[in-house]
Amino acid sequence: MLEKLDENKKLMVEEVLKDLDKYEPKWRGWHWREKYDNGKAGEFTYREISTPLKKSQPLPAARSFENIDPQPLPVITTEIASGRFEDDLRRMRMAAWHGADHLMVIRTAGQSHYDGLIEGTPEGIGGVPITRKEVRATRKAIDLIEEEVGRKINFHSYVSGVAGPDIAVMFAEEGVNGAHQDPQYNVLYRNINMCRSFVDAAVAKKIMAWAGMLQIDGAHNANATAMKGYNVMPELMVQHAINAKFSELVGMKPENISLSTVPPTSAPAPCMRYDLPYAVALRQFFRKYKMRAQMNTKYIESCEREATVGHTLNLLISELTSADIQSTITPDEGRNVPWHYNNIHAVNTAKQSFIAMDGLMDMIELKRNGYLPEKSREIQERAVLFLEEMLEVGGYFKAVAAGFFVDSGLYPERNGDGIARKMDGGDAVDTIVKREEDYFAPVCAHFGHNHVPSQYKKPCDPIRECTLCNHSKIKYIDELDDNDNVFKRMERVKEDGTVFPEVQWAKDGYVKVTLCIPENEQISEAAALEMGKRMNLKDVELVHKQVLQKAEGTLVEIKGICDFVPVRRDELVLPKRRKVLPNQVMKDYVKEHPIKVVAATVGEDEHSVGLREVIDIKHGGVEKFGMETIYLGTSCPLEKLVDAAIESKAQAILCSTVITHNDVHTKNMKKLNDLCIEKGVRDKIILVSGGTQVTDEIARANGMDVGFGRGSNGTDVASFIIKKLMGVADNEK
Repeated sequence: MLEKLDENKKLMVEEVLKDLDKYEPKWRGWHWREKYDNGKAGEFTYREISTPLKKSQPLPAARSFENIDPQPLPVITTEIASGRFEDDLRRMRMAAWHGADHLMVIRTAGQSHYDGLIEGTPEGIGGVPITRKEVRATRKAIDLIEEEVGRKINFHSYVSGVAGPDIAVMFAEEGVNGAHQDPQYNVLYRNINMCRSFVDAAVAKKIMAWAGMLQIDGAHNANATAMKGYNVMPELMVQHAINAKFSELVGMKPENISLSTVPPTSAPAPCMRYDLPYAVALRQFFRKYKMRAQMNTKYIESCEREATVGHTLNLLISELTSADIQSTITPDEGRNVPWHYNNIHAVNTAKQSFIAMDGLMDMIELKRNGYLPEKSREIQERAVLFLEEMLEVGGYFKAVAAGFFVDSGLYPERNGDGIARKMDGGDAVDTIVKREEDYFAPVCAHFGHNHVPSQYKKPCDPIRECTLCNHSKIKYIDELDDNDNVFKRMERVKEDGTVFPEVQWAKDGYVKVTLCIPENEQISEAAALEMGKRMNLKDVELVHKQVLQKAEGTLVEIKGICDFVPVRRDELVLPKRRKVLPNQVMKDYVKEHPIKVVAATVGEDEHSVGLREVIDIKHGGVEKFGMETIYLGTSCPLEKLVDAAIESKAQAILCSTVITHNDVHTKNMKKLNDLCIEKGVRDKIILVSGGTQVTDEIARANGMDVGFGRGSNGTDVASFIIKKLMGVADNEK
């Protein structure tokens, strides 16, 4: 049995699936992040961070800050919908390493109309079919992941559809921590009979309350569905109010009720003038509930940059107001392609933004007079009037039948484009049966009338405990389909020593190619697809295009499956990694054997930051170890650099070359080597080249002793020079 994960080895789904029939959840309820009172990370003190992770992957820029990885206070969500749960487990692990602790699996839409639980592990379309085996395996894998990263992780899905109560029971049994539950979602977007939907919701919410699950509502769907989403702000508040109060009356604690709040607009609309007043109005009206902030998917097109900017602006709204949970939308949401790495990009966008804005509200405050409070007040007043009219016409059901909801007019205006449902229509109509006076169900967490005989302390005493009280009484069903099951899918992609690219499923072979084509939109699209085919990509599809200028060019992104002979792991030539000398060893050597280096950015290159970090003592550069540096600045002629090294009797030249247009970096390296040979000093001077596009292979091929690229630092450079002078092998491995 796999008891813990090894960070250097893949998560083995086969091990997770072993003895699954005996697995029981380790904990129930919802876990909020704990504030890190120490507030220290590296040299910085933070105001709003949570307890750090035991193991994590910091942001790329962290290398400049001692690899610190401070974690924000809000719970961070990642939403996963690959359709194959076994691949979701690996994606969850990736996300958790970047700080996600709300792993949300999207149910397939078709499941809303099933009238009972599904069994086995069928492959989903547009989401994951929620089955007991999938849920149990996922919760078991998350147990391992949370032990690895050092933080409890919340697992979440949907309690909706005709089988909502059945799913709620299964979720409670299997340790699911949070779920969407909102009967209005069933009514408006799934056309499930409104009476049945609210009865089911009462049963489901009672079960969720027993398990301490966090409930998130679905009001934000009106925002994303209405023709003019920015006009439905009053209705959104009414929908939030209905579900929140209904949940409380059923028995949910207010602290376990969360509103799914979504900013109403996006640029190029003047979004802050709409989004911020709405966020303030919502938090004032619903301050006793939790806030789950999510980006509005209505406005996401296929441009990843645009989506990321929109996400960041939404995060600013969260920081200016509040967010207990910050949902993240992948930058490729508008493509409907669940790429692994964009889940991570979205989590990092949230983490980077929150950490960057740490302490923001200590420096600014929202205005208490003028446009902001007046607009917030207006939205609240419109919401109250909406609710009052709903009551006047006979209540929620009558209002839905009259098309009040998801109408894109700004209330009290109406455009007549709302979603109308009939009280005596929809799925599962006429399926509600009144209970008899002596109705008795021997189960706990039961909603409504249950005539429990007086001799029993608990309803389930007559059957010696129900499945909520005794997990071992659950009937576990494994696979039912001979072909559509996890074992068959894993057999097709089993480990055989080959390496494939992937973005959604194991070994799917997909790659994305970005092409800038100097033609109009129509020609560029056709050309890009044809180029993809000529690259030997199969199933080439367009995923994004953006006109740069109608006549001058178009940016096109395509995806396709690699069609090549499989790459074998055991045939790869692995990149070399140098073993760096201990700091004290280097300091002692330089003290006994003084080292002088000459450094400059060469040619017509004005970049200096990277080289300064490599040489300056304050950046931990080579000067840190006692080396003397002669810095000649930027745009330095190569002849001047070599002459300075000769005159100063330097042992090494550090040549920085960042600009790479027309391969000028390789030309400069070759010329530097030739000049040293010409002046008869090549065997006396160590030539070191560095830059963002420099690799050791490129540098050596053009006459250098070594090349340092992205991520290199002064310690790497100093270690190489000292080893070279000591006559010690570079210990590449």
